[in-house]
Amino acid sequence: MTLPFNPYHEAASIAARHVQKDGEVFTAVGNLMLSRRTVPTAPLYMDYRPCLGLVLQGTKSVKLGDETIAYGVGDYLLTSIELPVTSRVTVASPEVPHLCFALAIDPDRLSALLERVDVPRPGSETDAMRGIVSNVAPPELLDAATRLLRLLDRPADIAAMAPLIEQEILYRVLCGPDGARLVHIATAESRSNRIARAVAWLRANFHRTLRIEDLADHVGMSPSSLHHHFKSVTAMTPVQFQKKLRLHEARRLMLLEGLDVGSAGHRVGYQSPSQFSREYSRLYGISPLRDVGAILAAAE
Repeated sequence: MTLPFNPYHEAASIAARHVQKDGEVFTAVGNLMLSRRTVPTAPLYMDYRPCLGLVLQGTKSVKLGDETIAYGVGDYLLTSIELPVTSRVTVASPEVPHLCFALAIDPDRLSALLERVDVPRPGSETDAMRGIVSNVAPPELLDAATRLLRLLDRPADIAAMAPLIEQEILYRVLCGPDGARLVHIATAESRSNRIARAVAWLRANFHRTLRIEDLADHVGMSPSSLHHHFKSVTAMTPVQFQKKLRLHEARRLMLLEGLDVGSAGHRVGYQSPSQFSREYSRLYGISPLRDVGAILAAAE
């Protein structure tokens, strides 16, 4: 497909009009969020949920476990499972800000689409794939994303047209090299879906002592299978994943709720303050007291 216009320029122009300050904006298209940065950022520790991210300007990187994925203009990032990641904008300037389009994936809408269309179904050898991947967006996907952005200038059309274009975007991804990841989101008994249930359990119970046997039983897998496929999808073991959830939550508690170091560590499940400080320093590269102090001082 040859497009009669530069999709990057038009999409970036629309996005720039609708997010004029650094940060994220939830748009009138319910599942669509836009983000803007005029300078490269420090690493941001955050949770990525199932979504399709498309870079319109600049360059970004995301780190999952020990793996780093860099992606730029015309690349998409597909996240098929909730994951704690380290995100960073690496190329941005006031003249050419980093602009990104992020479309949340609605599992119900995806399931409804799969009932109506015939797309290649992944074999068992493709099950339990990494839960995040970057690839070059084909022209058809860029075209659909641009048309979804145009609706921001025609709000009266959003209710009728946005669901149709969102489904087209999902269809374009389904037909591409990463379609199997989307199929696994909607397949209840796939290993990837079971890992998603394990992730959901860990998020709800990260403060509790983790027994792999209990988690495996919860999702209907053997402990060895759970360990193997969990690491395939998340690039972490369940214990490493739980630790990252605990430390991210402790950081939030100290920054936003004003808890002291000892209370924050205890709240997220650490019985030993020294172990909490040691693991926090290993993840963030600085002690919790110094980290929180530096962030709060910079915000004043």
